[in-house]
Amino acid sequence: MPQSAATISGIQRMVLYETRARYFLVGSNQAQTKHRVLKIDRTEPKDLVIIDDKHVYNQQEVRELLGRLDLGNRTKIGQKGSSGLSRAVSAFGIVGFVRFLEGYYIVLITKRREMADIGGHSIYKIEDTTMIYIPNDSVRVAHPDEARYVRIFQNVDLSSNFYFSYSYDLSHSLQYNLTLLQRPYELWSSAASSGEEEVHTQSKQDSFDIFEDEGLPTQVVYGLQTEPYYKYVWNGKLLERVKDIVHHDWLMYIIHGFCGQSKLLIYGRPVHITLIARRSSKFAGTRFLKRGANCEGDVANEVETEQIVHDASVMSFTAGSYSSYVQVRGSVPLYWSQDISTMMPKPPIRLDQADPYAHVAALHFDQMLQRFGSPIIILNLVKKREKRKHEKILSEELYPAVINLNQFLPPDHCIDYIAWDMARYTKSKLCNVLDRLSMIAENVVKRTGFFINRSDFYCHTLRPDDRWGDLGGHIASSGRVQTGVLRTNCVDCLDRTNTAQFMVGKCALAYQLYALGMIDKPKLQFDTDCVRLFEELYEDHGDTLSLQYGGSQLVHRVKTYRKIAPWTQHSKDIMQTLSRYYSNAFSDADRQDAINLFLQVYQPSETKPHLWELPTDFYLHQRSTMALPQDRRSYTLWWSEGILSYLPVAYDEVPCDDTMKKVKVKRVNRFDEGIDIYTEFFKPYELTCFDDTFCIAMTNSAREFMPKTVGVDPSPFTVRKPEETGKSVLGNKSNKEETLLQRKTAASAPPPPSEEAISSTSEDDSEDDRDDDGSVSQRSTPIKLLTDSGESSRTQEEIQQQQTVKEPYGLNLAEFPSEEDVLIYKRFAHLGESQHTVERTQHIKLANIICLEPVSCFPDDSVFSVCPPQVDRNSHDVFESHVMLGQGQVRALCREDVLMYREYIKNRYM
Repeated sequence: MPQSAATISGIQRMVLYETRARYFLVGSNQAQTKHRVLKIDRTEPKDLVIIDDKHVYNQQEVRELLGRLDLGNRTKIGQKGSSGLSRAVSAFGIVGFVRFLEGYYIVLITKRREMADIGGHSIYKIEDTTMIYIPNDSVRVAHPDEARYVRIFQNVDLSSNFYFSYSYDLSHSLQYNLTLLQRPYELWSSAASSGEEEVHTQSKQDSFDIFEDEGLPTQVVYGLQTEPYYKYVWNGKLLERVKDIVHHDWLMYIIHGFCGQSKLLIYGRPVHITLIARRSSKFAGTRFLKRGANCEGDVANEVETEQIVHDASVMSFTAGSYSSYVQVRGSVPLYWSQDISTMMPKPPIRLDQADPYAHVAALHFDQMLQRFGSPIIILNLVKKREKRKHEKILSEELYPAVINLNQFLPPDHCIDYIAWDMARYTKSKLCNVLDRLSMIAENVVKRTGFFINRSDFYCHTLRPDDRWGDLGGHIASSGRVQTGVLRTNCVDCLDRTNTAQFMVGKCALAYQLYALGMIDKPKLQFDTDCVRLFEELYEDHGDTLSLQYGGSQLVHRVKTYRKIAPWTQHSKDIMQTLSRYYSNAFSDADRQDAINLFLQVYQPSETKPHLWELPTDFYLHQRSTMALPQDRRSYTLWWSEGILSYLPVAYDEVPCDDTMKKVKVKRVNRFDEGIDIYTEFFKPYELTCFDDTFCIAMTNSAREFMPKTVGVDPSPFTVRKPEETGKSVLGNKSNKEETLLQRKTAASAPPPPSEEAISSTSEDDSEDDRDDDGSVSQRSTPIKLLTDSGESSRTQEEIQQQQTVKEPYGLNLAEFPSEEDVLIYKRFAHLGESQHTVERTQHIKLANIICLEPVSCFPDDSVFSVCPPQVDRNSHDVFESHVMLGQGQVRALCREDVLMYREYIKNRYM
């Protein structure tokens, strides 16, 4: 049966060549065997004219083409600048084309860095970009406000957390991408032959097959290319102008959010844990300027977080083992906002518009049902009890909205609502926040299930567990599918939300590893290398999302809620709070303008007011307020047509007519470069080094977290004591180094021995552990043990040091080495002396070269003896009176002291 494979982009490297009349963008694949050429006209002052000849050139043909262009555009012989074609810039992809008030600009990616690898599909982070003005200077029509729009557009830092891939659709989840490849063969055969546009026609040379002349059947593979999910695409509007003109290989969609990957070594077996966060481009913005939802059901700060676990020993999507779990965060789906003009740290929450029929919430949950299926579980972490009603306003509106929507849904697919005041639990000394969250997480994961692409695992048969039988989700012939999603929110969806998502992700990770056969029961404990590695990923994930939306890193972390954070963390929390307040008050407005311009929510025009002249951007994001709606959605049948018939499976993942239209299919040879992920990943045509590969450089549990001592269990699922951890807290670091250390590992603070033991600081925990071990404090004086003969033996510190040295190196320094070893060492020392012997013809006087002057106050100062300096009588009397005062003996006051005290009383009280 023919297989399906994801299509690899045929353009991964490009060079921009320049003439006075045109730009020529030459793109090639990774091996530089196939080339395409894009012609961009530079004579149009305000229009974008692009010509794509759709022809595929080989290397010789493209060289001849560039040579002819160079020759044809040269000036007369003898004049300066005789070259007609000049190389402008090299790039790795096109971000898009944008126009303000003058002509168009092209934005190119000039630097990239690999961040993750999923089944041979590389994910890159944009490191640097360049923005080039297309029209020639001779036809340019200058506008005084053009430079200001360029500065606002460039305020969106494309080198900060924007990601792309040439062969993997980052806008969709792994579950969507893999279930697409596992669809039946009949669907693709009918789709490939349904129209001429979707049939992959090739020339005789391109479709050559070595088995064709032998009468053997050609090995056909269906190459699939899906339409991206535009909600999480950030350059969709920038490419909209050329989407229907150029070949799809020129189009490269980027996402914004976070991407991190770490390697978990289980007795040498590599398991990659990947965390991908996709930030929504709808209703996007900064903290206080984007709250609630817009009229289309898009909420502020909506982020889809996906954790992927796969066995890295097998790379293929078809033969490998892959698992994923998805959860969502987002603002409360109501019409609400906060007024920041009062310059208050916590502006009052106000409801801007009454919504008695929960119309906005219905639009939002309709989107979620279509993408994730059912059940939708809401975890609302806002406060319930407050002296002055603040956060409680949101709960009082959200709960009736969910009740109203549920009365029209079938009982099996109702929206679950969980309200829990996390802040109140945190303040209580009797309650453990993470224990309560772990109970919620267990129930959530059991209801939604998780995705795994294989059904032939027998881990639950060999090592049965009662929790496996209660696991939800949809079981298919190809594996298990996650149905439904957890939606977590607080007010900002930053600190509390990230900790709750970490606990749910930790619970899901245990089930994923259990399903892959890595552990014997679906439960992970704190203070293990695996959980430390996962916690580091989630803290980097939380810091990144918090910087994007709130302007600072996380204020409360997982260790804060475990109550094991070091005392220095409190001062850092205060600084992060001040940084967040400053960003919200002074810089968020400029960042919001940049986001609106980058996403083309606002498009400059000479007939409209400028972006900086608008009093608010409310009407840019609320499109229905500008026109009367032609068709009003039903308040009772509030979901889209066709969704309920496929629940609990998501409508987007069902092979129906609507979803099949979003997939382009082409028949290709099995060894075609467009689907050959082996050649794409290993690059056999290049000279590569193992030390430079990404899989060597990524965070490694054995290298970063496992203790370096001999005799310790190397399993990443073993609970470590604080002194056994691979990384320790360095108290004497500078602030910058402390920040880097904290960003490098979230497991730096020493944890308690068990989950139940909770203390106020990490120092208390480490002191208790040291006392239990019976070791002596470093500040105490070593006690010498006297033998019967009166000779002093070794101190306890020396004994302990020798024991710690013997453990990793396997030898005892107290034992005298053998005669053979001593003889070898004497020979070595003799060779060293002979090596550094230098023959000198004359004696060199160092006094003539270096003048050394003593800087000590002691007349005789050396390592053998010290002569104390002379002390005058006045200093001696002052010190003697100080000592007597410490012993309770106060000397009589002299006349000068009495006069000084009287003068002080006179000046102070009279």
